[in-house]
Amino acid sequence: MANKKEYRQTAEEILEIIGGKENLINAAHCATRLRLVLKDESLVDIKSLENVSLVKGNFSTSGQFQIILGSGIVDEVYKEFIQIADIKESSKAEVKKEADKKLNLGQKLVKTLADVFVPILPALIASGLLMGLNNVLTSQGLFISGRSLVEAYPGMADLAGMINTFANAAYVFLPVLIGFSATKLFGGNPYLGAVIGMIMVHPDLLNGYGYGDAVTKGTIPMWNIFGLSIQKVGYQGTVLPVLAASFIIAKCEQFFRRVVPEALDNLLTPLLSVFVTGVLTFTIVGTIMRSAGNILTSGILWLHNSLGIFGGAVFGFIYAPFTLTGMHHSLLPIDIQLLSNMAATGGSFLLAIAACNNVSQGASAFASMVISEDKKLKGVALTSGISAMLGITEPAMFGVNLKLKFPFYAAMVGSAAGSAYVTLTNVLNISPGAAGLIGFVCIRPQSILNFFIGIGISFVVGFALTFVFAKSKKLNKQI
Repeated sequence: MANKKEYRQTAEEILEIIGGKENLINAAHCATRLRLVLKDESLVDIKSLENVSLVKGNFSTSGQFQIILGSGIVDEVYKEFIQIADIKESSKAEVKKEADKKLNLGQKLVKTLADVFVPILPALIASGLLMGLNNVLTSQGLFISGRSLVEAYPGMADLAGMINTFANAAYVFLPVLIGFSATKLFGGNPYLGAVIGMIMVHPDLLNGYGYGDAVTKGTIPMWNIFGLSIQKVGYQGTVLPVLAASFIIAKCEQFFRRVVPEALDNLLTPLLSVFVTGVLTFTIVGTIMRSAGNILTSGILWLHNSLGIFGGAVFGFIYAPFTLTGMHHSLLPIDIQLLSNMAATGGSFLLAIAACNNVSQGASAFASMVISEDKKLKGVALTSGISAMLGITEPAMFGVNLKLKFPFYAAMVGSAAGSAYVTLTNVLNISPGAAGLIGFVCIRPQSILNFFIGIGISFVVGFALTFVFAKSKKLNKQI
């Protein structure tokens, strides 16, 4: 157990290694990491940083240089660090604000999507796993030939029904969650954003999942207002329309706060913001963004279906670099869009490819643990490898694989091999979930075996190639 002297020494070493207080703009910390905004990250002596005893890893993302210290340790080191650096204590939000200034337009767009969806991910993952559990209970032939568990044991029917209700809630009311999170991010009242989300899935509207069928039959309900015909269609399972509506209501609220007299602000600003946003959503914005979402989904499906096994391999190979930049968060809206139209798509192929990547990164970390003679690296590789196998790859990538470089490349090849297989065998998930070993509960029953074969290929290739790279260049002596 480290003591105050060690925390002080670590803080001093880190400050010197990052280029001194002159290179430091801001600092905060989360549960395990010291988050720094630096003027010039190229001044950081990475080699020296890796040799600091309490430092478990480092990486740079979204304009922040993050140093992994571990739970409990980071709090103590941070106290010493801000004292030595002579800066005031900052929140994560303040540090993010400073870091955002260093991002280009593309990075800001990706970060925006991440900031909207990361807070609601626990709800989506919980619901996805519940859907998977319901899938296990109701799928025919999964455990008993020709029958599901519910059919074999009728007493479980109500349990399956209850689980299904719990599982569907987050997706039925997904626009409410997105509306709250996005409006808060865009600087508006998140509760007004939630109201817009509620309006977009109101039961008086035609359910969005039935929109395609209603178009074919010509039975779309309408509002007829002053000669203007407006479709009464909900936005269940959509992402882009809700994001656009959230942005509009945040900007409307900000505008009306400025122009409405203070005495009437609490009455008129919420009223006008909701009304204007609602009208714009159902007349213009919602229709355009629904079409944009459909085009995006069709494009992704075309690439996947047209390029086949080659497309799957390429997607799997670049998935890890996607994760490094945070761009993997931008795939979640596409995953949701694919799942919202399962009658046409059959499900989404993204979970299987993400799982191949994550398992391969974990395998490379495990191989590094076996090869390495460094006790500290062995410990980090073991814990981060387990985390990657369960779907969280950042500790393995930043703490082990990228640090050594060759395990990261081996994992990319392993991911490509597994992704090619799951693409060839058309492995699809029917709900979002954890992209790792336990992700099988979200996979179509007929694809579960191929899912395990795919991630097994990724594991074997990633593990074996890490050994091959290490032995061929005698790198095992360096780690």
